[in-house]
Amino acid sequence: MEQHDHRFKIFSCRNSQYLAEKIAAKLGTTLGESEVTVFSDGEFQPRYLESVRGATVFIVQSTFPPTENLFELLLMADAAKRASAYKVIAVIPYFGWARQDRKDRPRVSIGAKLVANLLHASGCDRVMTCDLHADQIQGFFDFPVDHIYASSIFLPYLRNLKIDNLAIASPDMGGAKRANAYSRILSVPMIICHKSREKANVVGSMTAIGDVEGKNVVIVDDMVDTAGTITKCADMLKEKGALSVRAICTHPVLSGSAYERISKSAIEEFIVTDTIPLKQGDDIDTSKFTVLSVSDIFADIMNKVYNYQPISETFVF
Repeated sequence: MEQHDHRFKIFSCRNSQYLAEKIAAKLGTTLGESEVTVFSDGEFQPRYLESVRGATVFIVQSTFPPTENLFELLLMADAAKRASAYKVIAVIPYFGWARQDRKDRPRVSIGAKLVANLLHASGCDRVMTCDLHADQIQGFFDFPVDHIYASSIFLPYLRNLKIDNLAIASPDMGGAKRANAYSRILSVPMIICHKSREKANVVGSMTAIGDVEGKNVVIVDDMVDTAGTITKCADMLKEKGALSVRAICTHPVLSGSAYERISKSAIEEFIVTDTIPLKQGDDIDTSKFTVLSVSDIFADIMNKVYNYQPISETFVF
């Protein structure tokens, strides 16, 4: 990076260090030094081990469960602000609570708005994130939000696969806009899987809208939690005559039996980013997964923001 009259420093919270190190390497630097003191009752306190006075401070942390990941980010931002940082920029590759973007039932919280308020109160001056569950969440913030699309990673990968008879599918009606963008850019047909939910995280019946037979289908989604919808969609597409089924997902939340469901499903390749790390273990099958890193696009936008360069081309889907 070019040097200004203020410095830049990149720090990471504990559970996103794997990604922050990649971003720092792309920018030709190393992570700043910090530590977290954990008390016997579970309370913790982050601390910077070097001066941040007058610096633009980037703090990298995806806010996937548990809640401590979000709270550690808030404490890090607060500590930077109180240490006289010039600007505090939260780099949140996966923005948790994004599914709570409206009151869809009586007497529920709007968690995404609350998180935006907490980030503002903690001292953040800007947020960088990727593939928000709902674009309108950007309006919950009273400071700039840089919303990056992971399509800039997924589209080149799909083109390199050179798949014949390709079709793009949305796992539900809510993802139709995203799937339509992929199908338009790739000039291929689109399929919509229509589902009815019995209750939260439980899918009832499902059918497909569009021509499935003889197609190599790629299902596109922003996040996958229990994998119930996407695996049921894949199995249904295969039954209707799809030659192959792949899936693309920006944020692999993958809770509960998600890994087992994917392993047993008709999905032959599950393409994800590293906004959330895949779980590891002898009982977890990750053989179907291909992980693409978001470190390049975050490093690029951080460099441009620091150097006051335009970033509008980054947001072209």
